[in-house]
Amino acid sequence: MSDSSPLHSLARRSRHDVEITTRYGGRTVAETPTKPQAAGVVEQTPGIVDLTSYGKDFAANPYPYYAELRAQGPVHRVRISEGPEAWLIVGYDAVRTALADDRLKKDWWAAGMMDENAEDSPLFKHMLDSDPPHHTRLRKLVAREFTSRRVEALRPRVQEITDELLDAMLAAPDGRADLVETLAFPLPMTVICELIGVPDIDRSAFRAWSNEIVAPTDPSAVNDAIRAMTAYLVDLIEQKRGVPGDDLLSALIRTSEEGGDRLSRDELVGMAFLLLVAGHETTVSLISNGVRALLQHPDQLAALRADTSLLDNAVEEMLRYDGPVETATWRFTSEPVEIGGTVIPAREPILIALASASRDPERFAAADEFDITREPRGHVAFGHGIHFCLGAPLARMEARIAIGALLDRCSDLALDCPADALTWRPSMLIRGTEQLPIRWANDRT
Repeated sequence: MSDSSPLHSLARRSRHDVEITTRYGGRTVAETPTKPQAAGVVEQTPGIVDLTSYGKDFAANPYPYYAELRAQGPVHRVRISEGPEAWLIVGYDAVRTALADDRLKKDWWAAGMMDENAEDSPLFKHMLDSDPPHHTRLRKLVAREFTSRRVEALRPRVQEITDELLDAMLAAPDGRADLVETLAFPLPMTVICELIGVPDIDRSAFRAWSNEIVAPTDPSAVNDAIRAMTAYLVDLIEQKRGVPGDDLLSALIRTSEEGGDRLSRDELVGMAFLLLVAGHETTVSLISNGVRALLQHPDQLAALRADTSLLDNAVEEMLRYDGPVETATWRFTSEPVEIGGTVIPAREPILIALASASRDPERFAAADEFDITREPRGHVAFGHGIHFCLGAPLARMEARIAIGALLDRCSDLALDCPADALTWRPSMLIRGTEQLPIRWANDRT
């Protein structure tokens, strides 16, 4: 759902070029390496900060590393495990500037930066991979149907699904569960599938494809998942053309602008893919990261239990403190661009660290403290500029309902494993743990 959520990437390197397999996509991008520029005292080779050298520590807690980079400057040349050497932007002001800079582009195909052998799947014909005026057209057509009224109408159903999931979870005789598996994943997955119009029988297959595309295990499996999901969505769209429903996908098929402009078949496939994958992936980690933050800060959990009117503000602080999106979508420079005193050459890949910006003490006092009473406005967890997350209202609603209901029905809620035993999703994509073991005492079931 997010128009700002990052795409996953893998790297294949040779002597002469770097090929990126872009996030949410299995496509390769040809990129000619440029001479690195200085990045400060944490660099492992001259001019390049090697983030891969930090291993699992960086995945579990990247914030101290981002703080060290911010102290040296807002822009750094980095090496990462899931892409090419790139320019990483870490300071709050520089991040906001970069997110709104129209010289940082998204459409790799239009710029001739895709490898000539890359597969041009219709999965990528969406807002996330486009620039104005094409982006403006696509977003306008989708926004006509994905309205605040449609989102608000989902509130009773979101509550109903949450209650059903908690009923099942709290039936566990030992009072233990994995929150990701029992609530954080199935809630947004069910909601977005019902919103789009994906039949129940297809959701387990969709989850497997989505997991492979977002967190690939190998290039062959990624390509298989891309082809399977493409075929499924093409067939689903054709079914809905023949027998439309009251779901969002049927509405997107019907909608048109003055003059008769409509989404093409490939654009419908791309939009369905974007809405389905980003629409549940980000919210899974928003819920699980938020609950984990509360459990690791008992004083804040107690404050929220004592004053439930703090819930909306608490969710905003969860987004700021440890949001679900670590870096924004891959961009590239269309010309030399100066950011934070550093000139980045043309045709260079850019990563924008949303997680770092929301912990910048220049913007947020005591930024590394989790405080549900603070004023968290201005965080960039949902992006900024023309790619600001279209699904932000739905994600907020789901998190507020899920976390509120969980706290209401469970006392003595606690993490059911040592914090250092949690395993993290291994990329700078969606930030979150693969599981979140919890235990509780039932107040009412």
